[in-house]
Amino acid sequence: MRAIVIDDERLARKELINLLNQLETVEVVGEAVNVEDAKEKIEQLQPDVIFLDIQMPEKTGFDLLEELDAVPYVIFTTAYDEYALKAFQVNALDYLLKPIEPKRLEEAIAKLTGKIEKQQKAEAEAQSTNSKKLTLDDQVFVKDGDRCWFVRLANVRLFESDGNYIKVYFDNFKPMIHKSLNALDERLDEKSFFRASRKHIINLGWVEGIEPWFNGGLVVTLRGGDRIEVSRRQAARFKEMMSL
Repeated sequence: MRAIVIDDERLARKELINLLNQLETVEVVGEAVNVEDAKEKIEQLQPDVIFLDIQMPEKTGFDLLEELDAVPYVIFTTAYDEYALKAFQVNALDYLLKPIEPKRLEEAIAKLTGKIEKQQKAEAEAQSTNSKKLTLDDQVFVKDGDRCWFVRLANVRLFESDGNYIKVYFDNFKPMIHKSLNALDERLDEKSFFRASRKHIINLGWVEGIEPWFNGGLVVTLRGGDRIEVSRRQAARFKEMMSL
C-alpha cells in the first residue's frame, strides 16, 4: 500500500518512515511538512493512506482533511493525547501516540490491509466507473463545529444548497460544508447522483418514490422521508435515467 507521512517535525517523519520501511506491505511514496505541501503530494501521488500529524503550524491536520475533495485512509499520529477523542469522533482508521511503538504500528497496518482489500474488491466490481469522478465508494470529510465525520458517499442521500454552503444529509445529521453546489455537481458521478434543481443533488440509490408535480415537474421521495422537487427542466432527464 502507498503511504505519505505528513508531519512538520523532520525527526518524527524520519522515525516513522524508518518503521514503515521495515514492513513489507507498505511503500512510503512521499512526505510532507505542512498542509499545502500535503495537498500537493496527495494529488500527485494518490496514496492509499496518509499518516497525519494533527498539530502543525498555521493549519492543522483537520484543516487538511476539510480541504480535500476525497479523503484517503487516515492514521493520525500525534504527541497530544487530548486529540484522541476528537480523532475517533472523526472516525479515523486509527490513532498512534508518539513516540510510535512498532507493535501498535503493525496493528494499525493490519487493520488498514483489511480495509483496502475490501475497497479493492468493490472497485474491481465497478471497473468502468470514471476514476476522476467521486463514486459511491469514496469518502468525504465533513466538519460541523467540533463534530467531524468521514462519510461514504453511498450513505449521503441528499446535498442541499444553503447560501455559500451545502447541507449534507446522512443518517440523522445535516452538517454544512463550505462549497458550491455547482462545483460539487461537477465532481460527482452522474450515474449515482442527480442534480434535481438549483438547490438539490440527490443520491439515486436512495430514491423510494416518484410522483407528478405542478407544471410538469416531479416530486421524489427518498428513504427516510425527504421529499425533493425535480424541476420541470430536469424532469425529462430524470425520467430517462430512471427508465420511467
